[in-house]
Amino acid sequence: MKPDRTALRKYSLISAAILTTLALAITGCGGDEQKRAYAIPSNLCGITVDSDTLAPFLPAGQKISVKDKSYSGAKGCQVIVDSKLIFTTNQVWLDEGNTTAFVAARQSLDRPRHSADSGRFRYSEYEAFGKTRGCVDTKYKQELYTIMQASGSKNRDAEAMKRLIISYTKEVEKSAECTAGAL
Repeated sequence: MKPDRTALRKYSLISAAILTTLALAITGCGGDEQKRAYAIPSNLCGITVDSDTLAPFLPAGQKISVKDKSYSGAKGCQVIVDSKLIFTTNQVWLDEGNTTAFVAARQSLDRPRHSADSGRFRYSEYEAFGKTRGCVDTKYKQELYTIMQASGSKNRDAEAMKRLIISYTKEVEKSAECTAGAL
């Protein structure tokens, strides 16, 4: 007895479907696990950042761009992944005598519930604020503050944000922006 051609086609299609499913499962190409096709920046508008600490806030995607968004009295940067704003940094000169809590209250999208270094840093799961040391504009009597916001990120990680704002603020303290105000 000859096998039925329709039955053979069915078994062939089923076998092909099973093999395709197995191949996708083995290679991890099922579509659920996306990857970054871009390099994580190690510099945001002239300031070195810890790529490993920034990475959790950056999504999978194809293209990343870092754009300068500075204006009078503030140096800013935007991190855009696949045309979506994910992360921003700012360095802002404000009148002497302010506190990081004051800056956070005025600039925050939410209320940062955590603090470090006796209130010098305020942070939440997706944004952080810092006060530099020694970055004082003696002519205009202003101090330099740092701001980082990952409002476009789905990841929320207070400890990573804390590490990021502390390391970023230390790098700002070494920058020309800090020393320019002291002249």
